[in-house]
Amino acid sequence: MGVTVPLTFALAVLLGSTLIPLNQALLALVRDSGADPGVQEIIWTVRLPRAITAALAGAALSVSGVQLQTLFRNPLAEPYILGVSSGASLGVALVIIGWGGAAGAFTAGVAGLGRAGVVVAASAGAATVLGLVLVLSRRVRSVVTLLIIGVMVGSAAVSLITLLLVYTDPQRAQQFIMWGLGSFAGTTWGDLGVFAPVCVAALAGALAGVKPLNALLLGENYARTMGVRVRAVRTLTLLTSSVLAGAVTAYCGPIAFLGLAVPHVARLLLGTADHRVLMPAAVLLGAAVALACCVATQAPGSGVVLPLNAVTTILGAPVVIAVLLRSRAARTGLAV
Repeated sequence: MGVTVPLTFALAVLLGSTLIPLNQALLALVRDSGADPGVQEIIWTVRLPRAITAALAGAALSVSGVQLQTLFRNPLAEPYILGVSSGASLGVALVIIGWGGAAGAFTAGVAGLGRAGVVVAASAGAATVLGLVLVLSRRVRSVVTLLIIGVMVGSAAVSLITLLLVYTDPQRAQQFIMWGLGSFAGTTWGDLGVFAPVCVAALAGALAGVKPLNALLLGENYARTMGVRVRAVRTLTLLTSSVLAGAVTAYCGPIAFLGLAVPHVARLLLGTADHRVLMPAAVLLGAAVALACCVATQAPGSGVVLPLNAVTTILGAPVVIAVLLRSRAARTGLAV
């Protein structure tokens, strides 16, 4: 995994929908005086920020998935299960679609900010849902109940988005749908000045909580007998996981597959559920997979850019199924 990340990062920088000779790309990357100015602009303005965004997003979603699958003891748990992504999507829908009156004037003003307005709206929506989930987590003892509440909050947000889409014009609806397909492109160095520190801080918080998560593998009652403050661990896990998912959604849109599948692949490749090993592996594997998907979306040399969520699902689902089948066959002695 340690070798795969630099390799996929290099491919994400050197390859793109516009075909650039390798020697020109390398000269532009090191800012050589002989580099073509246009190529240098593409490498440093588009491809490098895109590759860094992909690596951060992949690591963030994968770690968030590990946290929630352990906390809820549910293999289908993933970063967006608590409704954070739906809250972010609702915020973006309100800004892009808007409504009449004073509120419409406000959302139009935010939408006028362009990409910055979308990021602000997504962040506000995600933060609102996160705050609601954290408040409810203080009153709910059962993680199953909290999981159901998160799903219901997400479903309610999706329903509101559907109603907004019904009453908007097709052009705005198309704009929102395109945002919902997800993308690592479009982030600037200014965006990364906010996105990267938030992801790194939340990842550091998640990595600091690996020992309590190991105790939770055997259930909350066992963790309490080991002296773990279960409620505090739950709050920290929900906070860091939701911040990771919310930040990615704000800057990249809702990205499918990574947070659900990468943790399972990491467990199967490592053969352990020990979070001291699993968490760093999820960071590396998530970054590598996201970078590979980033390269695939560009369809190198074709001039075509593919939807990110379509690529993550098409590439990811067969890999996960193959790994799961091979693992099961190996355990039953059927592997060749």
